[in-house]
Order: sequence, then structure tokens, then C-alpha cells
Amino acid sequence: MASSLKVEIVSAEKEIWSGDATLVSASAQMGEVGIAPGHTPFITRIKPGEIRVKPADESEELDIYVSGGIMEVQPYVITIMADTALRVDEIDEAAATQAKEEAEAALSGSKPGEIDYKAVQSQLAEASAQLQLIKKLRR
Repeated sequence: MASSLKVEIVSAEKEIWSGDATLVSASAQMGEVGIAPGHTPFITRIKPGEIRVKPADESEELDIYVSGGIMEVQPYVITIMADTALRVDEIDEAAATQAKEEAEAALSGSKPGEIDYKAVQSQLAEASAQLQLIKKLRR
């Protein structure tokens, strides 16, 4: 039995991380999931938020923000295909704060039919998830 997983995290633009890991955790549609070597296969949507990867070489854990996407889990392989994925140090806090404020303003001050609620709610969820991750890592 292998003691690590092959992990590949990609976005529409580029490969974010690829390597061996002993544990991966994510916010899946069904809730928080932690995947270790030998996990039961499944496919799920992932919500905007953090992907944590514990590299097999025992280096520092990786924190990666994803805006959503699909995760495929096989017993020793995990593939995460994200709409947008960023390493935490690539997140622009000022831009995320501005996007959150704009989305909140649009939701509170508009009349029905004036805005695309689904798009604005998605913008709000992404910005909030980015800011939560930054705040969490500062602790």
C-alpha cells in the first residue's frame, strides 16, 4: 500500500501544484473532506475556499484558494480542476475587499431585475472565501 497520493491542482489558466501528498482537505459540496492514501473513489464539486495539501516530503503545508470546480478522488490520485486557483501569497487582499463591498452594495441597493443575483452572489462568495483564508493564515 502506498503512503502518499499523487495530487494535481489545475485552473483554467495553469497548473498550480503537482506532487505527492499524505493528506488533502477541501470544502466539497457535501462538506469538508479529508483525503488520505487509499481513500474511496468519488467525484464532487468543490466550493470556493481553501485546499490544504500536506506534501509527502514533510515540507510546509500548502494553502491554495479555489473559486470552485471539480475534485476527482481515486485511492492514490487526486485531481482538482478549479475555475480559478491561487496560492495564498497570490491573493490580492485589497481587490478581494473591494469585490466583497461591491457585491454587498449591489445586493442591498438594487431592485428586482436590475442585477444578476447569481453572478453577484458568486462574486460575494469568492471574495469572502479569499478574505477568510487570508485572515485564517494570519493567526
